[in-house]
Amino acid sequence: KNYYKPTKVGEKVVVKPTWEEYEAKEGDLIIELDPGMAFGTGTHPTTSLTLQALETVLRGGETVLDVGTGSGVLSIASKYLGAKDVYAYDLDEVAVRSAKENMDMNEVAKDVHVAANDLLKGIEIESDVIVANILADIILLMIPDAWRLLKQTGSLIVSGIIEDKKQMVIDAMETQGFVVEQIFQQKDWYAIILKKPEVE
Repeated sequence: KNYYKPTKVGEKVVVKPTWEEYEAKEGDLIIELDPGMAFGTGTHPTTSLTLQALETVLRGGETVLDVGTGSGVLSIASKYLGAKDVYAYDLDEVAVRSAKENMDMNEVAKDVHVAANDLLKGIEIESDVIVANILADIILLMIPDAWRLLKQTGSLIVSGIIEDKKQMVIDAMETQGFVVEQIFQQKDWYAIILKKPEVE
């Protein structure tokens, strides 16, 4: 707790621990978080990269799937950025509990659907944005399901990718048919926005 202070991530999003004071500036989107045992304080490079990517693609009214939600920070940010329906999944029951508590602390995110699930297995929700800030090797496992669930005009955001694994992820995505739209980098970490190819 000593080292965990309010942090601005992305253009507008501020992640604020529940026990810290923060003087909001105009336009700030403040996420109250108590990370508990779950991963994802919002301060790790992969989280801020993912938030930048979300700020790039979200325009309002979207359906978002957040895979490996951890503390729920990306789901809360998605709601702040105008997403209509957000579904947050994590394999870990502790994370699911933590995410639910964090959603409840943020008025904007009270209607986020949080559930335990193994990646996107068995999910049937067509979505505008799928976001996964998890390890590269695990991202590979969800590519076919992401392709199946992403609308033709949608965006897939993957993060948690270390430099050594970046090309492996891109190759696997392109094999599936995805096209790289934009790459964000911070230190050795990458987030990638992918799209389906435009239909003629």
